[in-house]
Parts: sequence; C-alpha cells; structure tokens
Amino acid sequence: QVQLVESGGGLVQPGGSLRLSCAASGSILSFYSVAWYRQAPGKAREWVAVSRSGGTTTYADSVKGRFTISRDYAENTISLQMNNLEPEDTGVYYCNVGPPNYWGQGTQVTVSS
Repeated sequence: QVQLVESGGGLVQPGGSLRLSCAASGSILSFYSVAWYRQAPGKAREWVAVSRSGGTTTYADSVKGRFTISRDYAENTISLQMNNLEPEDTGVYYCNVGPPNYWGQGTQVTVSS
C-alpha cells in the first residue's frame, strides 16, 4: 500500500505559477500511471494530467500548454508545474497512482486577484 501526500497549494493571482508536489511513502516505479485530478467547488472531480510508465503524458484541453506533469523515481515524487493560472483552475488538487488506485488527501489551489 502507498500513501500519497500533496503539498504546494496556495493562493495565487491570475497569471501566476505554482508547483504542486506529491510524496509517495513507497516506490512509484511499479505503477503504470501517475496523475493529477482536481475538484472545483460544487463540481465533480476531473482529470488534469497523466504520465504513463512508457513516458507518454496527456493533458486535459483546459490546461494544455500551461501545466506540466513529471515524476521522480529516485525521490518517489510526482509534480505538477502550473503556469499562467486562471481563476477556473481553482480547486482541490489530488494526485493519483495506479493501478491499483491510490489517492492523496488533496491540496487547495485558489487563483484570485
């Protein structure tokens, strides 16, 4: 079993940047995919970005060109670099690995002037 802990969230102005990190309690090498999801107030959780073991990455259209997902096998961390943030990016961000699926507890990101 793997525990995931996200960090790096906060309040940022539109156009700003944040870097989220997700620390795993064990190796993430065996998982096929690592991903980030987010949940805005009153909305369902949505997928944001995924990185697969073969090296491919895919992004939701709403964040393409602004967000970058990466993983560090040596440190067992998953990161999400978020640039040019928009108010619509506000929400709780969760990291995920799988299969089987494991989730972190989430970190709040608020984009507001």
